[in-house]
Amino acid sequence: MAQAPRRQRPLTRLQVQRVEWLTPHMIRVVAGGPGFASFIANEYTDRYVKLVFRKPDVDYPEPLDLQEIRAQLPREQWPTTRTYTIRWIDAAAAELAIDFVYHGEVGIAGPWAAGLKPGDDVLFAGPGGAYAPAADADWHLLAGDESALPAISAALAAIPAETPARAFIEVADAAEELALTSPGMAEITWLHRDGTDAGTTDLLVRAVRELEFLPGAVQVFVHGEAGAVRALRRHLLDERGVDKDRLSLSGYWRRGKDEDGWQAEKRETAVAEREAAERERAAQTVAG
Repeated sequence: MAQAPRRQRPLTRLQVQRVEWLTPHMIRVVAGGPGFASFIANEYTDRYVKLVFRKPDVDYPEPLDLQEIRAQLPREQWPTTRTYTIRWIDAAAAELAIDFVYHGEVGIAGPWAAGLKPGDDVLFAGPGGAYAPAADADWHLLAGDESALPAISAALAAIPAETPARAFIEVADAAEELALTSPGMAEITWLHRDGTDAGTTDLLVRAVRELEFLPGAVQVFVHGEAGAVRALRRHLLDERGVDKDRLSLSGYWRRGKDEDGWQAEKRETAVAEREAAERERAAQTVAG
């Protein structure tokens, strides 16, 4: 008997409490309200949500149900989603914060965040996640650009007391640095592009390659532009011999593609890799 399709968890609807400009290009949106009571957090520090942006001039059913919309409406009328990490959750205040990199009027989420005012709705699915600093790691390595800064910041805040950590964060310039804290013994290095476009430098790759690793088992978090993440994956696995189970690696974005295009490319790559693995297993079976 076929199983019924799993129902998606209801979307969370919050209201903007305040909007804070942390740096010239980083906006923090703090949201809360009655909908917070139905929000279910998880244990990860890279907890992410899928923000939902309605298409203009489309009459959507309320309450908004993405599964129903995708079943009944043509694709061009589906709401747009964008993935963002929750920076912090304050259960006592019934609030959470999401940080946005602002590139002017380019893209969807940045201009939206810049134009929000108290009382506006924030609608999202999630959270998901897969990483949190492990208590049994001897030390922690974190690296990423500003797209990964919220997750790195949350991870630093969760590193166990007196545990060493090394963090490399690439940003546009010194004005984009934030004051980050950690109970661990964290050394934070800011890498400045200083006029060079994001996704075109090797700052992160060089910083990690030149790092003198500490003794003991390291847990690694490297997220950001896909090309840099791929280069560091090879370095960490092949040259440093880091245990694969101790790695959290993800290309949040790829230069020249929006999230929809990048996610489509990742799906195609995953399919191709599975097919190649199946062919290799089949060939080994025949040879054996």
